[in-house]
Amino acid sequence: MGRIHPVIQAEGVYKVFGRRPERGVEQLRGGADRADLRDDGLTAAVIDASFDVGQGEIFVVMGLSGSGKSTLIRMVNGLLLPTAGSLMLGGSDVAQLRGKQLRELRREKVSMVFQHFALLPHRSVGENAAYGLAAQGMNRSDREKRADEALSMVGLGGWGDYRPDELSGGMRQRVGLARALAAGTDVMLMDEAFSALDPLIRREMQDQLVELQHQLGKTILFITHDLNEAMRLGDRIAMMRDGRIVQIGTSEQILNDPANDYVAQFVQDVDRTRVLTASAVMEPPVAVLGSEQGPRSAHKLMREHQTTALMVVDRGRVLQGIVYEHEVAEAVTAGIGTIASLVRPATVVQSDTILAELLGAAVESPALAVVDAGGRLQGVVPRVTLLSALAEPSTEVHHTDPETEVLA
Repeated sequence: MGRIHPVIQAEGVYKVFGRRPERGVEQLRGGADRADLRDDGLTAAVIDASFDVGQGEIFVVMGLSGSGKSTLIRMVNGLLLPTAGSLMLGGSDVAQLRGKQLRELRREKVSMVFQHFALLPHRSVGENAAYGLAAQGMNRSDREKRADEALSMVGLGGWGDYRPDELSGGMRQRVGLARALAAGTDVMLMDEAFSALDPLIRREMQDQLVELQHQLGKTILFITHDLNEAMRLGDRIAMMRDGRIVQIGTSEQILNDPANDYVAQFVQDVDRTRVLTASAVMEPPVAVLGSEQGPRSAHKLMREHQTTALMVVDRGRVLQGIVYEHEVAEAVTAGIGTIASLVRPATVVQSDTILAELLGAAVESPALAVVDAGGRLQGVVPRVTLLSALAEPSTEVHHTDPETEVLA
């Protein structure tokens, strides 16, 4: 299914190198593979690639060396022309653009962040950040202002007068990111942008990118060979192998439902607690107790659903807390007419909280309440469900133990 407002759209894209590459496309469409083309002196880099990237989405293309991912991104910005297929960027077919039109597309619609920084050593950090703006015809004072703003966004405010060789590797990559931000384009292409960095600096840059994305809502096509990086950054991920896209999906979809053995082998060593979120393991509400209802209603619901606790919500479904069976039973015996004094604080998590952050909370509570930004109850994560999700990654989780089950 296509994204809402797709910014990048690829349909049946091929890239074959060598003499008579069109013949190679015909062979591939007829069932040939990469090896078959080598006898004719042809190299199939990308084979029948189709995908789209929605506005404001981080779309990650992940694959090993030689999978075709870097060739793919070079076709998106027109550095390479597709042998066949269409590749639309912002409504323009990149394959049909030439000369001035192609230069305008790269200058006004798309910016690049490279693996090895691509900074000009003889220019200052500020001049590097503003480099693309000069090509757009912007005057010097406006360029400097825009560059200073971009440098501040990436944590380099005040570093504009330094030279690139006076900066650490992580700082130089921040300059590259600032240059892309200063260009003001809606689309950013990032080709192994963090691969040359040390692990700690790499994670900091990933955090920086996610934070900037929340602020700016850029459309980002990100290339990487690191699956953990792909799953940490991508709203969706395209897995590539031997020039073909073999699966597109969210991190959770790829982890829980790999398309083939190749993908399954890739994801088997992924730390699921750092990828899966509460929304992936929460269970839909089965029963809720309205805050206006009394202990008798609560007791009846508990007996019907064989549960020892109930989540309490108001009329807007905003979570108020949790009530427990023994206190409800005591209130019924005592003839108490409201549950107000029985409602205890529930252990609350957001739907996008990763499982690693749920484990500590689950130790102290038999179930976690999952709420949205407005505090409305979305579901529950019983402790047994959380543990089962970690122990049985590729099976659907079921639980029947009423002592550990909390129904929302």
